[in-house]
Amino acid sequence: MIQLNSKNEPIHPRYDNMRIAYFIIVVIIILLGLASRKYSPLLPLFAAQHAGDMLWSMMIYFGFRFFLLRTSLLTAIWLSFLLCFGIEFSQLYQEDWINQIRETLLGALVLGKGFLAVDLIRYTAGIIMAATLDKVILIFTFRR
Repeated sequence: MIQLNSKNEPIHPRYDNMRIAYFIIVVIIILLGLASRKYSPLLPLFAAQHAGDMLWSMMIYFGFRFFLLRTSLLTAIWLSFLLCFGIEFSQLYQEDWINQIRETLLGALVLGKGFLAVDLIRYTAGIIMAATLDKVILIFTFRR
């Protein structure tokens, strides 16, 4: 039986598998990111300082790939940059109401606490690494 999308076009079965793969990748990256924060004293200094933000931007990239499965890698890259950089620059805004949100665990993980220019470099590295990994996955998944 062939499944059809809303435009009556056939759905490629590999897309369903890719959505599952992206979900698993996002969960793994979340676990690695939380572990990098909790066990930072056990990591080499470079990894402890940079891994969390790089993993966060990778999670954002693969999250976009999960939700926007049929869009191009370039679209996911640009959306990831917009969201990551947007959140980082939003940290320049310091009002009581948003700082109270940032004081919660979830608020700190999502919104951060203060602007750091080096985070922009970390996000860039994470997004580039994620897109490269994604391209490799796609090459091996869809080759015939």
